Amino acid sequence: MKIGVFTVLFAQMPFEEALDYIASTGVEMVELGTGNYPGDAHVPLDRLLEDEGARKSLIKAVESRGLAISALSCHGNSLHPDSKIAKEHHETRRKTIRLAQMLGVDRVIDFSGCPGDGPSATKPNWVTCAWPPDYLEVLEWQWKERVIPYWKEEAKFAKEHGVRICFEMHPGFVVYNTETLLKLRDAVGDTIGANFDPSHLFWQGMDPVMCIKTLGEAIYHVHAKDVRIDAANTSVNGVLDTKHYSDVLARSWVFRTVGYGHDLQTWRDMVSMLRAVGYDYVLSIEHEDSLMSVKEGFEKAVANLKKIVIEEPAGEMWWA
Repeated sequence: MKIGVFTVLFAQMPFEEALDYIASTGVEMVELGTGNYPGDAHVPLDRLLEDEGARKSLIKAVESRGLAISALSCHGNSLHPDSKIAKEHHETRRKTIRLAQMLGVDRVIDFSGCPGDGPSATKPNWVTCAWPPDYLEVLEWQWKERVIPYWKEEAKFAKEHGVRICFEMHPGFVVYNTETLLKLRDAVGDTIGANFDPSHLFWQGMDPVMCIKTLGEAIYHVHAKDVRIDAANTSVNGVLDTKHYSDVLARSWVFRTVGYGHDLQTWRDMVSMLRAVGYDYVLSIEHEDSLMSVKEGFEKAVANLKKIVIEEPAGEMWWA
């Protein structure tokens, strides 16, 4: 496995300056944002699609520093009931898939998206309960009329370009846990897999180690991000929390850098299970820790991951 980083946290830095800094920490892979929610500070899609020289310059900038691109990321909501938003996010992902093929990158990261509650909706509607029965009716309509038909077509497009789509299981979208990821994968095929981010699973009450075991070969990319759960706040308010992320003391949970939400043994168990199910790719740091600067949060994540990452092939069992 290799340590990587989602470079959107260095969006204020010139691209090559950011790469110099990343390489200096011993990180080996970079995940690049191409638009939608992550923005495209370092990867201007249209110019790169049209200009072979620009693509060669990007590849040279990365590879000359001993780095490699783990994935292109364009997290969005292509199922948004606002057709303008949906169209923009759809077109950005299709462009991202085309660019990935040109760059020799075989993974594109996205969200599954979330439709509204029917054809006339204007805002997404994330269903979280089974009663009153209206909600199950909404959920059935979403999956039957929007989710499965749309992603069948998009999986076909991605496969034609030699790219796998990696969904980040995220509340607010139709794919938010192990069951919903596998449901969509069963419906549209194995071009769809997971960008496994344990932070969103921790706060929902899941055990990421067991999720890894269940997902197995469906894991195509991994984010390294942690969560700290406030037991006092969750004991009275539960884990569904709409307070702003800056309201750290009042929230039920907050994002933390690796090792500051859960101990390193928990992270060792996740890395070991990833190895056990055959995953041997990147642990890509995503830094959203409101208590640490970009530099400190990133470097602490790197230091902690270096303690727990498994780098070498296991080799033969000489003892058995």
